[in-house]
Amino acid sequence: MRFKLIIVIIILAIGALGFWYYQSRSFSKEVLKLEILGPDSVKLAEEVEYLVKFKNNGDLNLESARLIFEYPQHSLIDEGEELRQEIKLETIYPGQERTISFKARLFGKEGEQKIAKAWLQYRPKNLESFFESATTKTIVIDSVPLTLDLDLPTKIEAGKEVRFRLNYFSNADYPLSDLRILVSYPSDFEFLEAQPFSLEKNEWKIGLLNKAEGGRIEIAGKFSGKIGEEKIIKAQLGMWHGSDFILLKEVLRGVEIVSPRLFLSQQINGNPQYIASPGDILHYEIFFKNIGQEPLTNLFLVVKLEGRPFDFNTLKAENGSFKPGDNSIIFDGRQVPKLQFLDRGEEGKIEFWIELKEEWQVLGPQDKTTILKNTVLVSQAREEFVTKVNSKLALSQKAYFVDEVFGNSGPHPPEAGRTTTYTIIWQAKNYYNNLGNVRVKATLPSEVKLTGKIFPEDAHLTYDSKSREIVWEVGEMEVGQGIITEAPSIAFQIAFKPSSEQKGKSAQLLSEAKITGEDTWTDQELEAISPAIDTSLLNEEEGIIQ
Repeated sequence: MRFKLIIVIIILAIGALGFWYYQSRSFSKEVLKLEILGPDSVKLAEEVEYLVKFKNNGDLNLESARLIFEYPQHSLIDEGEELRQEIKLETIYPGQERTISFKARLFGKEGEQKIAKAWLQYRPKNLESFFESATTKTIVIDSVPLTLDLDLPTKIEAGKEVRFRLNYFSNADYPLSDLRILVSYPSDFEFLEAQPFSLEKNEWKIGLLNKAEGGRIEIAGKFSGKIGEEKIIKAQLGMWHGSDFILLKEVLRGVEIVSPRLFLSQQINGNPQYIASPGDILHYEIFFKNIGQEPLTNLFLVVKLEGRPFDFNTLKAENGSFKPGDNSIIFDGRQVPKLQFLDRGEEGKIEFWIELKEEWQVLGPQDKTTILKNTVLVSQAREEFVTKVNSKLALSQKAYFVDEVFGNSGPHPPEAGRTTTYTIIWQAKNYYNNLGNVRVKATLPSEVKLTGKIFPEDAHLTYDSKSREIVWEVGEMEVGQGIITEAPSIAFQIAFKPSSEQKGKSAQLLSEAKITGEDTWTDQELEAISPAIDTSLLNEEEGIIQ
């Protein structure tokens, strides 16, 4: 009897368990339709709208519903939001349909797939179990409107310094911020320098790039290796997102190590290390020497000039032809016999003349290094020469009787035995490179003295009563200061008391003023002169002492 009771209990338990299992499984997840709508492809940084759409196609209420949406990795979303969004939906009634929008901008390289995910968790009415529906949406970044180019020779001599450029440009409609460029060198590459300066020799902070903006990085170094060996250099444009680097554009270039056949050198105005100044006339002499084992024949030599200071209208090359479009000079064997035949150990020379402008456009405070570049190509040999150019320093020295700074007094024109005050204004200008230790000096005549009035009051103006020299310590000056930004200036008042011997004449109020400064780019001392000023401020008659 006890055995039969146990059997009945087991049967009832199995039946209850089966009923519970059947009831829980009788509901199908297919009654909830979940999908993500959106485009199949986008451009870099283009705004994407994801539409998460769901519908209850069943007969039961779906309770305690919760939607989870996850943006693709490295998406740009509104500040303060998370890549994983959670929305409480409460109850989804039979037949109810709803769409929720999520917007983002996608970042990645061309062809990269960006996957968005959505989950909807819910519990059917009268059931204890929770169910979950899931779906994804893949969007391909089909266009990255960025240009990244490595300007690098295909053949390079081992151990020889080479300069190459990395050019970048954005045509994206959306401003790209926090950009970086990473460069991977061969293991035996010797890094020498870069312009602009790099972070750890292989990383540059580009910052913000708006549409139609770009820039250039120039790297100098030496490749090592065996003749015929190929070296690979890689550049990547992207942005850091935490510890992840989001790659947007990548370029690789291979170079072959070749045996040197020609040695190229140059001098300007007889100096291989010449430093130029605005307005200079430059005499270029470029030497090419056969250091190979065989004679060289039918050579062409091309010189390409780059630099805003060049005045290409003044170029003279008697044995070469100038192409204004790309500012190149071409020499061949018809005008230069050594290019027709250059035996082992022989050296040839070409020359040309060109003037530098007195002034040229200053691009802004970031334009801190003024240089001239000339790239020389002969056969497989390529050499780039860089010549530094000094900044231009200028000073304006003016005197006023009528002014709004101090307000002057005394007779004008001046009279012997009576004191007249004047206001002197100095204004400094710096054009092309950063300067340090800038100062202005001038000397007071014996009949002139300082009144003590200075503006601004904290200006660094000193006076030596023995030498009668006035010195204004300007200090540092940035590129374009006084040209595209406000000029450093100082105003001070002098008092002039002419003697009787000066009647009927004009008299000097201040000697010529000299401004000097140290060019931090060229390490040269610069100076400029502003003429002396006398009592004839407006016209000759007003300057005659009565």
